[in-house]
Amino acid sequence: MKKLAILILLAIVAATGNAQDFFDLGPKVGMNTSKISTHMADYNPETVSSYQFGAFARINLGRLYIQPEAYSNSKKGKVIKLDNLGISTVNSFNLKTVDVPVLLGLKIIDQKALNLRVLAGPTFSFVTDESVKGQLTEDNLKNSFFGWQYGVGVDFLFLSLDIRKESFSNNLYDTPNFDFDTKKGTFVVSLGMKLF
Repeated sequence: MKKLAILILLAIVAATGNAQDFFDLGPKVGMNTSKISTHMADYNPETVSSYQFGAFARINLGRLYIQPEAYSNSKKGKVIKLDNLGISTVNSFNLKTVDVPVLLGLKIIDQKALNLRVLAGPTFSFVTDESVKGQLTEDNLKNSFFGWQYGVGVDFLFLSLDIRKESFSNNLYDTPNFDFDTKKGTFVVSLGMKLF
């Protein structure tokens, strides 16, 4: 009976070890900086920083992996309009979103303690709250977005650092009178911790 119990315990430990090699899960936090663009010459865009936090999973398939994520994000944009007298008006928006990227990656270096990776894939964003300032109105802000993320990552022991660019395929703000282009140049740095 003891031998059977020991064999079962060893099988569970081995299965858990294999599962850990196959599957990673943990929380992550990050920061992004972005700059929107506008076709109107008298509007000057500014770089804005915001945050994100959530969780990631990774399904390891040898050197390939699939990494779905879900996190709460803050997407901000700001433009300053100068009139003929040099008086500036700040126009800005702040969107709270839930972002769901599904990334496909390749491990360039694949070691136990250190991995160097590249990754890319679609991301889906859903607005949960919004605020605007200036000439902008909430009615013209989109409720959801589709975009792409691509970048590089490095894993050291249980830490996972990603550096990515993000772009959207549709405009964040849509009205003929205030022509914002897509949110361009979003740069994302995030740090995750593998718990499993």
